[in-house]
Amino acid sequence: MADNLRARSAWALAAARSVRTPLVILAVCAVGVCLYLARDFLIPTAGGVVIALLLTPVANGFERLRFPSTLAAVASVLMLVMVIAGVLAIAIPSITGWANQGPYLTMTLERKLQGLRSSLAFVQEISNRVEQATAAPAASTGAAAAPPAEKVVVRNSTLLGELASTTPGVVLQLFYAGVLAFLLLTHRNFHRRQILRIPADFGTRVRLARVVRDINNRVGQYLLSLTLIYSGVAVICAIALWALGFPNAIAWGAALGAAGFIPFVGAPVVITVVAVVALLSFDEWPRIVAAPAALLIIHVIESQFVTPAIVGRQLALNTASVFVSIALLGWMWGAIGALVAVPLLILLSTIAAHLPSLHWLRVLLADDQPLIESPVRAKIIAVTRRRPRVMVK
Repeated sequence: MADNLRARSAWALAAARSVRTPLVILAVCAVGVCLYLARDFLIPTAGGVVIALLLTPVANGFERLRFPSTLAAVASVLMLVMVIAGVLAIAIPSITGWANQGPYLTMTLERKLQGLRSSLAFVQEISNRVEQATAAPAASTGAAAAPPAEKVVVRNSTLLGELASTTPGVVLQLFYAGVLAFLLLTHRNFHRRQILRIPADFGTRVRLARVVRDINNRVGQYLLSLTLIYSGVAVICAIALWALGFPNAIAWGAALGAAGFIPFVGAPVVITVVAVVALLSFDEWPRIVAAPAALLIIHVIESQFVTPAIVGRQLALNTASVFVSIALLGWMWGAIGALVAVPLLILLSTIAAHLPSLHWLRVLLADDQPLIESPVRAKIIAVTRRRPRVMVK
């Protein structure tokens, strides 16, 4: 009888394990589909949560100055709005000027690339000869080939029409994200107390309190540190470009500072665009090369020395997981997804660090440094390794 029970339990355990993997795969696929289909709602929600985590240290600083919680949240949000409005006030006239000079800039670029085009004339001549050689057998058959039918493309929408149709939705999403961030900042202490009342077990409450604390410490301090670092980068880049006589130096410095929030992609894209603008603006090659070279040197110093020294171990994630998360959320949610990918990944790894069932996820997201054991597990190991005392009567 006992053997039959053991056999049945072993068979049930094996069946459960065989079914668990397909269910996990289906659950992951379902979550991905939901993230893609509900992106119009999830993008501003994720943005509001990230903004609230970014402004939490600022609001705490205002509360230390005896500000009420609501006034501290209002002051924090107003500071962020003023910074964004200042950057847009500087950038929009520059972008408008470049858009108005589009034809002239195109002609200038073609003129400066004329030498490169002449050097590629040999390749173009070879390609033309190959096309003539391939077209000769068709002409020798004597069959008059019918001219290809022309395609008529009717554009039902214009750029202004698309902007007019998308602007109200974008404004509503920004308004929703701002209101959500303000509410989370104002009632953050109340929400923390409410979350801690959910579990009935005291041990679960303690673990949940540690999760909330680590989320505020890791994500909030990390985002605030990066904001200060990239603000300094923006100022230094603007000064360097201004010294080189680069047009709209403040706007391009702010662009490089904002691009730092998108690892692997943001800074290289801005430096490439600056190189193209330098090619259009200057005629001497030393001045053309100086602007992107200066930005590249500043970016290397910031990414390799300044940020690791200041941020330290707050971002204990491996490079592959960060790159994949940026690519995935950037594909599903666009530029906003690439911006919020790293904060959401830190949030996920922080939660996984306190849940034994998600230990595998913590291991996959962690970098190659030794994992730090949790205090509870370290205490258990210390107790088990302690030598028993010998009582002498």
